[in-house]
Amino acid sequence: MRYVTNLPYETKEEEHVTIPMSDGVRLSAHIWRPTSSDQEPVPAVLEYIPYRKRDLTAVRDSVHHPYLAGHGYACVRVDLRGTGDSEGVLHDEYLEREQADAEEILAWLAEQHWCDGGTGMMGISWGAFAALQVAARRPPSLKAIAIASFTDDRHADDMHYMGGALLSDNLAEAGTMFAYGTCPPDPAVVGDRWRGMWHERLENTEPWVLEWLRHQRRDDYWRHASVCEDYTSVRCPVLASSGWADGYSNAVTRLLGNLDVPRKGLIGPWSHKFPHLGEPGPAIGYLQELVRWWDHWLKGVDNGVMDGPMLLAWMQDSVPPSTSYEERPGRWVGEPHWPSPHIRPETHPLTRHTIGPALDATAAPAEGGAAMTVRSPLSVGQFAGKWASYNAPPDLPYDQREEDGGSLVFDSEPLTEPVEILGSPSVELDLTVSEPVALVAARLSDVSPDGAATRVSYGILNLTRRDSTESPEPLEPGRRYRATIPLNGVAQAFPPGHRIRLSLSTSYWPLAWPAPKPALLSVHEHSSTLTLPVRPVDEPDEVASSPFGEPEGTPPLAMTQVTPPEERWDVKRDLIDYRSELDIVKDRGTVRFEDIGLEAGRRAHERYTAVADDFTSVGGETTWTMRFRRDDWDVRVVTSTRLTCDETDFFVDATLDAYEADRRVFSRTWNETVPRDLL
Repeated sequence: MRYVTNLPYETKEEEHVTIPMSDGVRLSAHIWRPTSSDQEPVPAVLEYIPYRKRDLTAVRDSVHHPYLAGHGYACVRVDLRGTGDSEGVLHDEYLEREQADAEEILAWLAEQHWCDGGTGMMGISWGAFAALQVAARRPPSLKAIAIASFTDDRHADDMHYMGGALLSDNLAEAGTMFAYGTCPPDPAVVGDRWRGMWHERLENTEPWVLEWLRHQRRDDYWRHASVCEDYTSVRCPVLASSGWADGYSNAVTRLLGNLDVPRKGLIGPWSHKFPHLGEPGPAIGYLQELVRWWDHWLKGVDNGVMDGPMLLAWMQDSVPPSTSYEERPGRWVGEPHWPSPHIRPETHPLTRHTIGPALDATAAPAEGGAAMTVRSPLSVGQFAGKWASYNAPPDLPYDQREEDGGSLVFDSEPLTEPVEILGSPSVELDLTVSEPVALVAARLSDVSPDGAATRVSYGILNLTRRDSTESPEPLEPGRRYRATIPLNGVAQAFPPGHRIRLSLSTSYWPLAWPAPKPALLSVHEHSSTLTLPVRPVDEPDEVASSPFGEPEGTPPLAMTQVTPPEERWDVKRDLIDYRSELDIVKDRGTVRFEDIGLEAGRRAHERYTAVADDFTSVGGETTWTMRFRRDDWDVRVVTSTRLTCDETDFFVDATLDAYEADRRVFSRTWNETVPRDLL
């Protein structure tokens, strides 16, 4: 990244500004704005997240917000209620209170003497969720949003459930927020009130995984704040981005296809990162794109930001399987609209373990055909990687040959010409199963001539939700059903000589929680199909080969690494007791923020286990340690959440311990049972 200091506007910084809410709670804001805004007001851009602006996002914020402020904006970074230096308690994600607070923040910003009355919202992940959800509420000052790595559908396309199957990221993310939501504010900001504010959080927090497990169907809990329930509610322009390696690769195209407002989409090869920090690369000059976006929609500058394709997507070239990439080779392609007129669906029958030639678009799948069967071991999925990759520790899927041994596999003939796809593949199965609850995982891979298989996309379906995630129904063993499995969106080029592979399995642990019992899946050939969104290679790319500049930002905040970070992703298998384990460590080490004399440390440890093919032996545990220290102030929070099951119930065992120095000042334990609901 190129760090720049010579910007159009001189800026000033206000590190802790309190914004009053209507119920008396005060939220903490960090504001960067042009010095001249005292006399010449500017638009305000809000980022609104729970991840602690004073320390844990301070370095990242110092690259983004001063850069935008230096281009003529008041950039405002607010800690959500109950996090960082804001008052109150954070009880769950995306609640009505959170969104009402955001509306009050925007109204407050619009009234400040340095703001011209217009506002925007930006962010990645939670910040993007917040921006999109608030946009649907239509606050009067909000003129545009810019969002990255998000979803419009909280049940079908978030880290909780996928195709009605429970994701392990449901536990992992709950562990993250259990830790962040119980950390104290900084006494240097809030003064002697810090201990009372901290204990209010500690005493009123419950592990969020409990609430998320209580809603295993798509109900009003998930419909709330799912913008897909009413796309017409969004009336402001939207710049939406994500990455093919991210868990959130699908919502960009859904917004492009369903919103009726000015909109642009951008999907790169990235994991769960902002595009200017994108890994795998290439990263792009995203902050420059934000300046153009805000200049047009907040300042009325006629700069052509809406010219060109509606969607820019990185068409990924073929690569060998790896758990991490520095760069993904490929090129940018543009689509004028979405759905794109360039893309045609090609449907292929599954027959005798092969992917057959494409069917005529008007042809119906053939009925009958022999049945091919599989009952996958629990080991299928150990090389699946993370639902939402962060590319650190290396968390992308590895060579799929290890997984294919326990799967039903269909290969195309070696390709004689290159094939490119852009969009969401899908699998339609004519099937029977042996159990009333079963899942199917479908994986699409690029198989090189030497046999190495790189996963391109995948999808999961809990077959009890095959017709409805609101009203699931148990399966009747032996009865034939039709079920469609959508796979994650992708842009991928398959070169000549390679094969396209579809793999089907009845387990995908630990990425997804397995069914209560192993099931035998029978797939009927001829009447089961794979549909690929083919973009003909002779279609014009409609975009320059390098449409973006080099990543830019302002110089990062001074920080010293006091103790080194640690990253680990270990797969273990004991052939004596048949215990398998995925062990993940994400330790940021201890860092010192030189400007405020604060040391902070974060360590997360996830462990997922199973024994042999006992589907009720699976378990997941996430443990976090958060520590903050300055002079004689030394505090630590340790949280642990373990999720296990039997055939009828989930069991949650959690602990929360808080320390001042080495003295434990708070401790609480949860032992809860949540019934399984056809899951």
